[in-house]
Amino acid sequence: MSASRFKVKALAWAPYIEPVDVATATEDQLAAMQVTPSNTKVSPYVRTLAHDPESYVARTKLFNAIMYAKGGLDRAERELGALVASAVNRCVYCASVHARRYVELSDRSDVVEEIYMRGLNGPFEPKIQAIVDFCRTLSETPSHVGQDQVQTLRDHGLSKAEIVDLIHSAAIFGWANRLMHTLGHSTPVDGR
Repeated sequence: MSASRFKVKALAWAPYIEPVDVATATEDQLAAMQVTPSNTKVSPYVRTLAHDPESYVARTKLFNAIMYAKGGLDRAERELGALVASAVNRCVYCASVHARRYVELSDRSDVVEEIYMRGLNGPFEPKIQAIVDFCRTLSETPSHVGQDQVQTLRDHGLSKAEIVDLIHSAAIFGWANRLMHTLGHSTPVDGR
């Protein structure tokens, strides 16, 4: 367990285009916006993606299957994979979300503090280092992931199926981070 109480500041995301107005949304757009797993208000990001409801539904179903699937890789380690991908892609919004979720699920604020203060070079304990190195390489240059990195994950107890889950969690954020950068920008919650 972490002795550190490092906190990651929540950020907001602002779109470059006008999000769908829930009051005037089409039936398809309204149905698409209901696919989200939370019971909170519909975010500007969701309302922006709802301009193309068919793509948004497909994206959300894929995201939910990767990040919330029962069994397989531990949920905290999925969040760590998403955090590493987001750090590589410099998506500060996604990095802050997944850093907070990783801390909530693992109680390892020390890992997040290390990433935020020193970057992805560590040092981390061996299993965390193996996950960070694998997801970093996968996010920077996928063709550079080698059998040695896969074997290191196996040596730390990850099954083949769990490694596939880790690949999926990092890979979907390679895509999602670029989508967030293209459609809008991150801002501090307090607007400063």
